[in-house]
Amino acid sequence: MPVPSPPTRPALRARYDARRREVVATAAALFAERGYDGTSISELTAGTGLAAGGLYHYIEGKDDLLIAICDELLEPLLTQAREIVAAGSPPVEQLQALVGAWVAHVVEHRNHMLVFTQERQAIESEPRWRRVRAQRKAFEKILDEVLARGEADGSMRFADRRLSLLALLGMVNYTPQWVRPQGRLSPAEIATGYCAMVLGA
Repeated sequence: MPVPSPPTRPALRARYDARRREVVATAAALFAERGYDGTSISELTAGTGLAAGGLYHYIEGKDDLLIAICDELLEPLLTQAREIVAAGSPPVEQLQALVGAWVAHVVEHRNHMLVFTQERQAIESEPRWRRVRAQRKAFEKILDEVLARGEADGSMRFADRRLSLLALLGMVNYTPQWVRPQGRLSPAEIATGYCAMVLGA
């Protein structure tokens, strides 16, 4: 069932976009709790407060929701990463800014990240997720290039840069599994700790 075109009038489009974000956030919470396959359309309609027809005003189906969850997780992060690198600060400062933005984003989008992790096997293997994989790889490439520049100018030292990259990816991506609102450490403190471990500071 094709999704109706969004409204073109600015005020109506803003309301439509806001409501769609609410639908995606509700889906992320349900998928994180019950799993993508374990969540039915009827549970989605109950969670969003929409009838099935109303739900399909915003999505084509469950697949569309999963893609939207991944997009909301990866697209803003990739944009931030490109802006940080474009500013041209020294590699250590870029790394700190990247990890700070990254941790804050995955904490704010904890459910999105949990869903991405749960569905990673399908996302990594099925052709329909090509764009999602490209976004993830683009972010990882930016991060690796910052580490490489730091290694080249001597501001960062690694026994194995690839291993350090994988360790950083693992630490940050696992954060939503244990972080809790109002926990002992703020996202900024978590990011500082991760950077210290990678840099040996």
